[in-house]
Amino acid sequence: MSSAAAATYTTIPISGIDVIFRSTQNLSASLSRCRPWPEFLATVSALDIPPSLSAASLRFRRNAAYFSLNYAMIVTACAAVSLITTPIALILLGFVLFLWLILHFFREDPLLVWGRHVSDWAVIAGLVMLSILALYITGPLRNLSIGIIVGLLIAVVHGVLRNPEGLFLDENDAVSTGLIASHSTNRSGGASFTPPV
Repeated sequence: MSSAAAATYTTIPISGIDVIFRSTQNLSASLSRCRPWPEFLATVSALDIPPSLSAASLRFRRNAAYFSLNYAMIVTACAAVSLITTPIALILLGFVLFLWLILHFFREDPLLVWGRHVSDWAVIAGLVMLSILALYITGPLRNLSIGIIVGLLIAVVHGVLRNPEGLFLDENDAVSTGLIASHSTNRSGGASFTPPV
């Protein structure tokens, strides 16, 4: 485990249940940052064909950064729809995805099992083996692949056709594109102040 990853952990060990509870809160907070669906779907006026391949690439990168959670939800939904004919596979793979989200992607604290620290590599190895086992038992690899590919195609088409003008990731992005002016600082490091006349 790297020292950078260890630095994000809390210093007080907490139980496995608390780790899962905090990971669930992190997942919920992350999902709350999803862009509104009406903004994602936009109006017909926000859709157009980019003038060049480089413009299409830039447009897709900006939209992918701005709508990343929306795209992830679309790919997940397409994968789930592709497994409708095999409900046991849908339930089992949904549970495995939930474990990946809780135990790896949104976990901030070290995982303790029966009082022993479980390394990040052990968690990843266990999740990979569990994923392979779930795919082997249920056998929906072909349907799942088709669902993921359809979801990715939807995301790419939307990312290329959706005009990103007016979409800003944060204040720094708005400053760099000139929507808002940055505050200049004086030599002492403080913000400059111009009194009203």
